[in-house]
Amino acid sequence: MMQNHKYDYLIVGSGLFGATFAHEMTKAGKTCFVIDKRDHLGGNIYCKEIEGINVHWYGAHIFHTNDKYLWDYVNQFAEFNRYTNSPIANYKGELYNLPFNMNTFYKLWGTKTPKEAKEKIAKQVEHLNIENPKNLEEQALKLVGTDIYEKLIKYYTEKQWGKKATDLPAFIIKRLPVRFTYDNNYFNDKYQGIPIGGYNKIINGLLDGIEVKLNTDFFENRSYYQNIARKIVFTGKIDRYFDNCFGELDYRSLTYEVEVHDTENYQGNAVMNFTDAETPYTRIYEHKHFEFGTQQKTVITREYPVKNTKNAEPYYPVNDERNNSILKKYQNLAAEEENTIFGGRLAEYKYYDMHQVIASALTKAKYELRK
Repeated sequence: MMQNHKYDYLIVGSGLFGATFAHEMTKAGKTCFVIDKRDHLGGNIYCKEIEGINVHWYGAHIFHTNDKYLWDYVNQFAEFNRYTNSPIANYKGELYNLPFNMNTFYKLWGTKTPKEAKEKIAKQVEHLNIENPKNLEEQALKLVGTDIYEKLIKYYTEKQWGKKATDLPAFIIKRLPVRFTYDNNYFNDKYQGIPIGGYNKIINGLLDGIEVKLNTDFFENRSYYQNIARKIVFTGKIDRYFDNCFGELDYRSLTYEVEVHDTENYQGNAVMNFTDAETPYTRIYEHKHFEFGTQQKTVITREYPVKNTKNAEPYYPVNDERNNSILKKYQNLAAEEENTIFGGRLAEYKYYDMHQVIASALTKAKYELRK
């Protein structure tokens, strides 16, 4: 006897994956119900308005992509500004441009041509004899030499990951942007910016007309929620879904201190990285600069990396050998779940940029509709 379900899809989590999937299915005439354990929509891209400023509540989010289709897709819901990510590195009060480029090299060494900068780096690494880098430290030294590594990479990375650079895999830093041009644009992508009015506009647009319930934990009433829809779209932690039967997957997490300052400009830039060992936080965001704000006050966030605990939000999957081997076991279980679709950063245990999450949700929605 066929069971009568109230909905076609129950979507657990209202972040970018869940909201995009729900939007596509609703467009195709399917019924969707979205639940979220938080008191707001949008997952980690949620913005909270303080002093008229859109504060990126879970850390800075800068949209960037080379895919015109994805760019046009998000522009359905909000107009994007021309924000270009150009962080500043602060090493004990010395300021350097990021990503590493000719401006950085000039500040460090007074080099004025790409040839001079390349020669300087080559001279610093020639005695190290690093052919095949075995860890992050060796990879970074090979790419940028000793000065940049010591001042701008080593301590920042060790704070971020809570491990010595010699204990971290080389691949983490292989995509590090190093440019021999005077270019402070962090991303190479053709399309980049921040939605004018904040990311909530995107989420609200995606979920327009869709039934949503906040402050609702799937696991607190699992048997009920598993039976109200034909299929579940799960965007939470994959290990939690399977009751941690193979053990918990590790994450690095972040905590934040938000402050309002009675000044119109605190640091003159949206993102400043603190690359010394003594400063306990890794970054300060000044949110008004993401949208070129002219408000009388300003809001800053200090970002502190922490080892994930039960109370901290999971952010960065630790894709080392141990965790990947546990993940494989969970993925095998997930493949057997005919009526559950796993998607997003936590359910796939994969670090995603925003455009990649949207692309993944669109791909899974198309596949589901074809079936």
